[in-house]
Amino acid sequence: MWRYLKRVLIGKPLKTMDEGGQALTKFKALALLSSDALSSVAYGTEQITTVLITLSAAALMYQLWVAALVLVLLFAITLSYQQIIHAYPSGGGAYVVASTNWGQSAGLVAGGSLLVDYMLTVAVSTTSGTEAITSAIPALYPYSVLISVLIVIGIMLLNLRGMKESAAFLTVPVYLFIIMILVMIGVGFYNIVSGNITYHAAASMGAPVKGMTLLLFFRAFSSGSSSLTGVEAISNAVPNFKAPKRHNAAATLAIMAGILAIFFAGITYLSYYMGIRPQSSQTVLSQIAGGVFGHGVMYYILQLSTAMILAVAANTGFSAFPILAYNLAKDKFLPHAYLDRGDRLGYSNGIISLAVGAIVLIFIFHGQTTLLIPLYAVGVFVPFTLSQSGMIIHWFRTREGLWLGKAAINLLGALISLVLVVFLLFLHFGNVWPYLIIMPLLLWMFYRIHQHYLNVARQLRVAEKAKAATVHEYDGATVIVLVSNVTQVTTGAINYARSIGDYVIAMHVSFDENPKKEHKTALEFREEFPDIRFVDIHSSYRSIATPTLRFCDVIAKRAAERNFTTTVLVPQFVPRHPWQNILHNQTALRLRAVLNSRENIIVSTYNYHLRE
Repeated sequence: MWRYLKRVLIGKPLKTMDEGGQALTKFKALALLSSDALSSVAYGTEQITTVLITLSAAALMYQLWVAALVLVLLFAITLSYQQIIHAYPSGGGAYVVASTNWGQSAGLVAGGSLLVDYMLTVAVSTTSGTEAITSAIPALYPYSVLISVLIVIGIMLLNLRGMKESAAFLTVPVYLFIIMILVMIGVGFYNIVSGNITYHAAASMGAPVKGMTLLLFFRAFSSGSSSLTGVEAISNAVPNFKAPKRHNAAATLAIMAGILAIFFAGITYLSYYMGIRPQSSQTVLSQIAGGVFGHGVMYYILQLSTAMILAVAANTGFSAFPILAYNLAKDKFLPHAYLDRGDRLGYSNGIISLAVGAIVLIFIFHGQTTLLIPLYAVGVFVPFTLSQSGMIIHWFRTREGLWLGKAAINLLGALISLVLVVFLLFLHFGNVWPYLIIMPLLLWMFYRIHQHYLNVARQLRVAEKAKAATVHEYDGATVIVLVSNVTQVTTGAINYARSIGDYVIAMHVSFDENPKKEHKTALEFREEFPDIRFVDIHSSYRSIATPTLRFCDVIAKRAAERNFTTTVLVPQFVPRHPWQNILHNQTALRLRAVLNSRENIIVSTYNYHLRE
């Protein structure tokens, strides 16, 4: 049943040799990896104007200057990540760059920040898409959390089917949004030139605005920089591109940055020229679309495309998170399960972990995760700062090509990113303080995992021949067979124990509830196996595990004195159909778990397979 359902939801397994068929072209990669960055223009300008309007309507003039500074940062970040793609094509982006140039701790800060940020990306994007849906259909508002969770699960299943299918699905909403925003900006500028849209700005360019401060300006800049989230995703996913991977990834990043720059600049200018003011009932983008298109078919198509791209923007996280988790696991800072590919050649464990994390965030914040946008931005700009400053070290070390010019670009990006981080922490501390708790906890987890793997490797490493320890030779073997009652399973287990052991003991745990039954079991066993020692351990507290463990410890100690090994044989029957396991208790599973804690006891299982 489960296998059939899995095939329906995820599809048939792909051969490892089919991996090349899952690689992305620039056209599909743009749809798969740019939805987060491009969708941010739906709220980027609004974040700026929301801060500036707190002073006055005239202060909205500064949105143009703020946007210009955001575009400078976008230019620096794009060039920096293009350099990262060429210098570090294995994926991992900021984590790999920071680890290589600043050291492992800085890399883990970058990697941990991005892991959390991708969860926030999924949570924020899906709840934003849900808000667009509930705005259109108010009756669904009470079910906002459920709708958000279902969207996350749907995108998770889509990604488990493989990159090729998820990219094909995302092509429609992403390219529809790109077309509609381009049309809106084009028609808007045409109407300005032709005089169909009149100038409504509250203050002209360069006019003095009373009360305007540098602090308010940078607060607007830090809010507007949320439009740059998601830009780093392509550098994390370089291995997913078709060959030549570096060239295609760098080209896709340039295309995405170009589109993002046009969108952000065009929307901000139209917002200023048309005198748009942020409203609680209508977004800035909706007001601009209404002013350009009116409230006809084009307006509703643009609103639909905006809702769709906000809902699927979460897919950027699903594309980048598994690759980042893979790189951390490869360096032994995350469980090795993140190295495994699923049936459809994607890193399924990373995809599922991301979905679970996002769903937890949605439940914790009741589907209203927009308050976390400053935390979301810190999670992006800390890695930006580390990766771009790391690239400066990279250029001074390698001195390749026009390295001084490249280092200057990285320096500009690093300085702006650092200023942003400082202002986000200073101006939005009420929203970003969790970062100061989450990161130390993540670093502690990374190092604990890493230390565990180092300890395992040290203990499992084969010693050099000259230093190899002498192999201990035993004189015999003691086998303890756990018996619940006398059945075909017991018979098979005892016969097997005889074949591997010099001394066989059968152990049974009895309870107070039915002493006659327990006595009958002892008699049946002795009649069937008169040559095997039968030990009946009484338990007054209905516990099997504790008396079993105590008895096995005693026998193991005595066996060691005789230079014998001790094996505990746990018999169990295996139903023909997997679903039938739920109809039986899992005593054998619990006993194995308890016995595995003893290093002087070998635990073995005897399986008896049922035919019907």
